[in-house]
Amino acid sequence: MHPVERPRERILKLGAGALRDEELLALLLRTGYAGRNVIQIARELLLRFPKSQLARMAARELRDIKGVGLSRAAVLTAAFELARRSAVENQSEWKPFEEPRYVWEYLHEFRAKPQEHFVALYLNASNRLLCRETISIGTLTASLVHPREVFSPAVERRAAAVIVAHNHPSGELRPSSEDREVTRRIVEAGRILGIQLLDHVLITERGYYSFREQGCIQ
Repeated sequence: MHPVERPRERILKLGAGALRDEELLALLLRTGYAGRNVIQIARELLLRFPKSQLARMAARELRDIKGVGLSRAAVLTAAFELARRSAVENQSEWKPFEEPRYVWEYLHEFRAKPQEHFVALYLNASNRLLCRETISIGTLTASLVHPREVFSPAVERRAAAVIVAHNHPSGELRPSSEDREVTRRIVEAGRILGIQLLDHVLITERGYYSFREQGCIQ
Protein backbone atom coordinates (compact mmCIF):
# COMPACT_ATOMS: atom_id res chain seq x y z
CA MET A 1 0.00 0.00 0.00
CA HIS A 2 1.09 3.57 -0.58
CA PRO A 3 2.21 5.07 2.75
CA VAL A 4 -0.64 7.61 2.81
CA GLU A 5 -3.16 4.76 2.50
CA ARG A 6 -1.78 2.65 5.33
CA PRO A 7 -4.05 2.50 8.41
CA ARG A 8 -1.15 3.26 10.77
CA GLU A 9 -0.29 6.49 8.98
CA ARG A 10 -3.96 7.43 8.56
CA ILE A 11 -4.80 6.99 12.25
CA LEU A 12 -1.84 9.16 13.27
CA LYS A 13 -2.76 11.87 10.80
CA LEU A 14 -6.57 11.82 10.89
CA GLY A 15 -7.50 10.09 14.15
CA ALA A 16 -9.32 6.79 14.73
CA GLY A 17 -12.72 8.22 13.80
CA ALA A 18 -11.64 8.71 10.18
CA LEU A 19 -10.76 5.04 9.62
CA ARG A 20 -13.08 2.42 8.18
CA ASP A 21 -13.93 -0.67 10.24
CA GLU A 22 -11.59 -2.89 8.26
CA GLU A 23 -8.72 -0.44 8.79
CA LEU A 24 -9.23 -0.42 12.55
CA LEU A 25 -9.37 -4.22 12.60
CA ALA A 26 -6.28 -4.40 10.37
CA LEU A 27 -4.31 -2.35 12.90
CA LEU A 28 -5.07 -4.96 15.55
CA LEU A 29 -4.22 -7.86 13.23
CA ARG A 30 -0.99 -6.10 12.14
CA THR A 31 0.06 -8.36 9.22
CA GLY A 32 -1.43 -10.62 6.59
CA TYR A 33 -0.19 -13.92 5.23
CA ALA A 34 0.88 -15.27 1.83
CA GLY A 35 -1.74 -14.28 -0.74
CA ARG A 36 -3.75 -12.01 1.60
CA ASN A 37 -2.78 -8.62 2.94
CA VAL A 38 -4.06 -7.52 6.33
CA ILE A 39 -6.79 -5.26 4.90
CA GLN A 40 -8.20 -8.17 2.90
CA ILE A 41 -8.20 -10.39 5.98
CA ALA A 42 -9.93 -7.72 8.04
CA ARG A 43 -12.56 -7.12 5.34
CA GLU A 44 -13.28 -10.84 5.02
CA LEU A 45 -13.62 -11.16 8.82
CA LEU A 46 -16.17 -8.33 8.94
CA LEU A 47 -18.14 -9.84 6.07
CA ARG A 48 -18.21 -13.19 7.85
CA PHE A 49 -18.94 -11.91 11.35
CA PRO A 50 -20.87 -8.81 12.49
CA LYS A 51 -18.78 -6.57 14.76
CA SER A 52 -21.01 -7.38 17.71
CA GLN A 53 -20.35 -11.09 17.21
CA LEU A 54 -16.60 -10.61 16.87
CA ALA A 55 -16.58 -8.65 20.11
CA ARG A 56 -18.28 -11.53 21.97
CA MET A 57 -16.09 -14.34 20.61
CA ALA A 58 -13.64 -16.05 22.95
CA ALA A 59 -9.92 -16.07 22.14
CA ARG A 60 -10.06 -19.80 21.42
CA GLU A 61 -12.78 -19.21 18.80
CA LEU A 62 -10.87 -16.38 17.13
CA ARG A 63 -7.67 -18.41 17.21
CA ASP A 64 -9.11 -21.02 14.83
CA ILE A 65 -10.02 -18.49 12.11
CA LYS A 66 -7.58 -18.54 9.19
CA GLY A 67 -5.39 -15.47 9.29
CA VAL A 68 -5.88 -14.84 13.00
CA GLY A 69 -4.05 -17.41 15.11
CA LEU A 70 -3.22 -17.36 18.81
CA SER A 71 -1.33 -14.05 19.09
CA ARG A 72 -3.83 -12.01 17.10
CA ALA A 73 -6.76 -13.66 18.84
CA ALA A 74 -5.32 -12.56 22.19
CA VAL A 75 -4.90 -8.98 20.93
CA LEU A 76 -8.46 -8.83 19.54
CA THR A 77 -9.97 -10.26 22.72
CA ALA A 78 -8.03 -7.81 24.88
CA ALA A 79 -9.06 -4.83 22.71
CA PHE A 80 -12.75 -5.76 22.81
CA GLU A 81 -12.62 -6.32 26.57
CA LEU A 82 -10.96 -2.94 27.16
CA ALA A 83 -13.65 -1.27 25.05
CA ARG A 84 -16.36 -3.02 27.04
CA ARG A 85 -14.85 -2.04 30.39
CA SER A 86 -14.45 1.55 29.25
CA ALA A 87 -18.11 1.68 28.27
CA VAL A 88 -19.14 0.23 31.64
CA GLU A 89 -17.06 2.76 33.59
CA ASN A 90 -18.63 5.73 31.83
CA GLN A 91 -22.17 5.18 33.03
CA SER A 92 -23.40 8.76 33.39
CA GLU A 93 -26.02 8.16 30.70
CA TRP A 94 -27.28 4.80 32.04
CA LYS A 95 -30.61 4.96 33.80
CA PRO A 96 -30.96 3.42 37.27
CA PHE A 97 -31.20 -0.38 37.44
CA GLU A 98 -34.69 -0.57 38.91
CA GLU A 99 -36.34 -3.18 36.67
CA PRO A 100 -35.13 -6.71 35.87
CA ARG A 101 -35.96 -6.17 32.19
CA TYR A 102 -33.29 -3.49 32.08
CA VAL A 103 -30.76 -5.95 33.53
CA TRP A 104 -31.75 -8.40 30.79
CA GLU A 105 -31.34 -5.71 28.12
CA TYR A 106 -28.02 -4.48 29.49
CA LEU A 107 -26.51 -7.99 29.67
CA HIS A 108 -27.59 -8.90 26.15
CA GLU A 109 -24.19 -10.35 25.18
CA PHE A 110 -24.58 -13.13 27.78
CA ARG A 111 -27.90 -14.47 26.49
CA ALA A 112 -26.38 -16.82 23.91
CA LYS A 113 -23.19 -17.79 25.76
CA PRO A 114 -22.60 -21.56 25.65
CA GLN A 115 -21.45 -21.59 29.29
CA GLU A 116 -23.07 -20.11 32.35
CA HIS A 117 -21.63 -16.70 33.24
CA PHE A 118 -22.35 -15.32 36.70
CA VAL A 119 -22.18 -11.51 36.67
CA ALA A 120 -22.50 -8.91 39.42
CA LEU A 121 -23.60 -5.31 38.93
CA TYR A 122 -22.45 -2.91 41.65
CA LEU A 123 -24.70 0.09 42.20
CA ASN A 124 -24.54 3.40 44.04
CA ALA A 125 -27.29 4.75 46.32
CA SER A 126 -29.28 5.85 43.24
CA ASN A 127 -29.07 2.35 41.73
CA ARG A 128 -26.75 3.59 38.99
CA LEU A 129 -23.97 1.32 37.84
CA LEU A 130 -20.53 1.70 39.41
CA CYS A 131 -18.95 -1.32 37.76
CA ARG A 132 -19.61 -4.82 36.47
CA GLU A 133 -17.69 -8.00 37.25
CA THR A 134 -17.86 -11.55 35.91
CA ILE A 135 -17.66 -13.67 39.06
CA SER A 136 -17.51 -17.14 37.52
CA ILE A 137 -17.83 -19.07 34.28
CA GLY A 138 -19.19 -22.60 34.36
CA THR A 139 -22.01 -24.55 35.94
CA LEU A 140 -23.43 -22.58 38.84
CA THR A 141 -22.61 -24.04 42.26
CA ALA A 142 -22.17 -22.65 45.75
CA SER A 143 -18.46 -23.46 45.56
CA LEU A 144 -17.99 -21.48 42.33
CA VAL A 145 -20.01 -18.47 43.48
CA HIS A 146 -18.93 -17.72 47.03
CA PRO A 147 -20.37 -14.58 48.68
CA ARG A 148 -16.87 -13.18 49.24
CA GLU A 149 -16.28 -13.20 45.47
CA VAL A 150 -19.50 -11.25 45.00
CA PHE A 151 -19.01 -8.71 47.79
CA SER A 152 -15.26 -8.02 47.62
CA PRO A 153 -15.69 -5.59 44.67
CA ALA A 154 -18.75 -4.12 46.41
CA VAL A 155 -16.68 -3.22 49.48
CA GLU A 156 -13.82 -1.92 47.33
CA ARG A 157 -16.13 0.30 45.24
CA ARG A 158 -18.27 1.27 48.25
CA ALA A 159 -21.37 0.00 46.48
CA ALA A 160 -24.73 0.51 48.14
CA ALA A 161 -26.37 -2.49 46.49
CA VAL A 162 -25.71 -5.43 44.19
CA ILE A 163 -27.65 -7.17 41.43
CA VAL A 164 -26.43 -10.57 40.29
CA ALA A 165 -27.37 -12.33 37.09
CA HIS A 166 -26.46 -15.42 35.14
CA ASN A 167 -27.44 -16.97 31.85
CA HIS A 168 -29.03 -20.36 31.26
CA PRO A 169 -27.60 -21.76 27.99
CA SER A 170 -30.39 -24.37 27.93
CA GLY A 171 -33.00 -21.62 27.62
CA GLU A 172 -34.75 -22.83 30.78
CA LEU A 173 -36.15 -19.91 32.77
CA ARG A 174 -36.99 -21.80 35.96
CA PRO A 175 -34.31 -21.51 38.66
CA SER A 176 -32.55 -24.69 39.75
CA SER A 177 -32.02 -25.71 43.35
CA GLU A 178 -28.41 -24.51 42.98
CA ASP A 179 -29.67 -21.11 41.79
CA ARG A 180 -31.86 -20.81 44.88
CA GLU A 181 -29.10 -21.89 47.27
CA VAL A 182 -26.58 -19.44 45.80
CA THR A 183 -29.14 -16.66 46.04
CA ARG A 184 -29.91 -17.49 49.69
CA ARG A 185 -26.21 -17.39 50.61
CA ILE A 186 -25.66 -14.05 48.88
CA VAL A 187 -28.73 -12.50 50.52
CA GLU A 188 -27.51 -13.59 53.97
CA ALA A 189 -23.98 -12.30 53.37
CA GLY A 190 -25.37 -8.99 52.12
CA ARG A 191 -27.41 -8.55 55.30
CA ILE A 192 -24.31 -9.04 57.43
CA LEU A 193 -22.30 -6.56 55.35
CA GLY A 194 -25.11 -4.04 55.01
CA ILE A 195 -25.04 -4.27 51.20
CA GLN A 196 -28.41 -5.27 49.82
CA LEU A 197 -28.85 -7.84 47.07
CA LEU A 198 -31.56 -6.17 45.00
CA ASP A 199 -32.19 -9.04 42.60
CA HIS A 200 -30.91 -12.20 40.97
CA VAL A 201 -31.89 -12.31 37.30
CA LEU A 202 -31.75 -15.44 35.14
CA ILE A 203 -31.13 -14.60 31.49
CA THR A 204 -31.96 -16.44 28.27
CA GLU A 205 -32.45 -15.30 24.70
CA ARG A 206 -36.23 -15.39 25.06
CA GLY A 207 -36.59 -13.66 28.41
CA TYR A 208 -35.64 -13.50 32.07
CA TYR A 209 -36.62 -14.69 35.55
CA SER A 210 -36.38 -12.25 38.45
CA PHE A 211 -36.05 -13.59 41.99
CA ARG A 212 -37.32 -10.25 43.29
CA GLU A 213 -40.40 -10.19 41.03
CA GLN A 214 -41.21 -13.75 42.09
CA GLY A 215 -41.03 -12.82 45.78
CA CYS A 216 -37.88 -14.84 46.48
CA ILE A 217 -35.95 -11.70 47.53
CA GLN A 218 -37.61 -9.15 49.80
